[in-house]
Amino acid sequence: MSDAHRAPTRLYHNPRCSKSRGALELLRERGIEPVVVAYLETPPDAAELRELLGLLGVGARELLRSGEDEYKQLGLDDASLGDDALIAAMAAHPRLIERPVFVHGGRAVIGRPPERVLELL
Repeated sequence: MSDAHRAPTRLYHNPRCSKSRGALELLRERGIEPVVVAYLETPPDAAELRELLGLLGVGARELLRSGEDEYKQLGLDDASLGDDALIAAMAAHPRLIERPVFVHGGRAVIGRPPERVLELL
């Protein structure tokens, strides 16, 4: 895991996503400059995804984007798939990861809507 991924305050960000851009703007307006992790370019591995899920306090399915083509192609709507299979799919296909994810103060939140990132400040 790179140092950027270990940073205490970080935002898993997709610059093409309006929600992700909105979350980053809200943080910057409040003087917070997180380490920006461009997760599509430097995807988190399975261990990092497990860490994120622990910080979020959710199961893998809650971090999964069900509207992506890969979701259907990989048959991820199969309810019998456990966290290991879903984490492996997200590690291999980072577009499946919900965005943005803000990590701060030992906790994390999915920024949907973007204002949710403010809950950690």
